[in-house]
Amino acid sequence: MTSPGGPTIHASAVRVGAQAVLIRGPSGAGKSRLAFELMLAGRAGQIPATLLVGDDRILLAREGGLVMARPAPSLAGLIEVRGLGIRQCPFAPEAPVGLIVDLDAADAKRLPTADALCCTLEGVILPRIAVRSGWSAFPLVVAALITSPGPAPDGDPSRDCRKDFGNHISPTIATD
Repeated sequence: MTSPGGPTIHASAVRVGAQAVLIRGPSGAGKSRLAFELMLAGRAGQIPATLLVGDDRILLAREGGLVMARPAPSLAGLIEVRGLGIRQCPFAPEAPVGLIVDLDAADAKRLPTADALCCTLEGVILPRIAVRSGWSAFPLVVAALITSPGPAPDGDPSRDCRKDFGNHISPTIATD
């Protein structure tokens, strides 16, 4: 278990409903921006209610089968809004991590494998979204939060594409 003054990781986290979205990535990748976009979506009712856990530095601690995210004490309630600077906002003192978002991920794919859709953090397997540099993370995260995985026919959703270039989920989607 990590003590309140223990090591942190370079990440941001937002509590969405009862679980945190942990946003990782290199400096300048858009962690704070995605955190703020999620907070706005929660206020707008597009996703469950949201609250900042922390921005820039996050404490992680395994507690039983959960990974708890907490803000670095010196940064609690602060978020960087590019163009405005450091801003204060309400925050959650902790939340269990329920989704990991990796920005600027080299392994991001249009149709990721099942293995790429999860990762192990502090010994706990968690859902993961890999976002390539230049892709917008926000719609991917919202889609993960408000939808559930669908079955792919034989593991290949483009198998029966009528146009033969593999960009359709199903040729009968309008009539299914």
